[in-house]
Amino acid sequence: MSVIQIDVKKQDVEYKRSLCRQLEQGNILVLSETPFLPSSEECEFLREQRQSASASHKNIAYKPNLNKMTGANAENEQTAARMETILAAYSRGALAFLSDLFPDYSSTWRVDYASFRPVEEQGRDLPLRHRNDLMHLDAFPTRPTNGGRILRAFTNLHPTRDRVWAITNSFEDLADRYAVAAGLNNVTGPFATTRRQAIRFARLLGAKLPDRSPYDEFMLKFHHYLKSNAEFQQNGRTETAVFPPGATWISFTDQVAHAVVSGQYALEQTCIVPFAAMVHPELAPVTVLQKLARRKLVDGGASSLSAEAQERVHV
Repeated sequence: MSVIQIDVKKQDVEYKRSLCRQLEQGNILVLSETPFLPSSEECEFLREQRQSASASHKNIAYKPNLNKMTGANAENEQTAARMETILAAYSRGALAFLSDLFPDYSSTWRVDYASFRPVEEQGRDLPLRHRNDLMHLDAFPTRPTNGGRILRAFTNLHPTRDRVWAITNSFEDLADRYAVAAGLNNVTGPFATTRRQAIRFARLLGAKLPDRSPYDEFMLKFHHYLKSNAEFQQNGRTETAVFPPGATWISFTDQVAHAVVSGQYALEQTCIVPFAAMVHPELAPVTVLQKLARRKLVDGGASSLSAEAQERVHV
């Protein structure tokens, strides 16, 4: 894993595709100066805000498709409206920048949430599965990807302090060591298949339940397993990445296992990139897991690629 500086002056297609390759190989891209950073006054305003004490909100979320903010503990409607305006502007700026940087992704990605993270991560009092200071891979309980990739851009809003990540080895290494123990072979078994069929039937009747593929079920299990594995938490951290104030870093966080060792005040924008948009589909987590499981874990997925891409994937 490497942390690679983005050269914003390079605008040619091949350079932008090389950045996609770097991400898909498990590297992190960094902007030392963020062009879509809120103004100093807006940053100061955000740092003064507090998040809801409700256990259902780990961060303050902004949902671009609904133009809606949740999780804030605003003093009044005016404060809430200003906060929502700042988060919406950050989301638009981040998405515009990412769209220009990754044209191979942006034409088909699904825009997900933006968030503001006002709480110090080090020593934060959260249930184990919600803690960011434990090594983990991202997986969304309510928003399955069906083999798509979780692309996230983070921006450090702290005026003086770095945001520090601990990072571990490649996804392939993690999968080889822990995937079977985490339940990879169970998500395609008869019980799991029957449960998914029941959920899909309930959805037809109007139930608001996530329609998880076997891949999504496993990635959620893997997220929980890694956080609760004491041996991995003790020995799995192999590198440290430091992101200074004003910097933005970009990663596929379903591939790069990470822990937020310390840091407060960060903004973030997420997009879900379809598997078919990958430059290196053979490196995607779904491909790695399908090789280990020796069966399909998604609807479509690698089988929807061109013959040339399928040869590289070998699923």
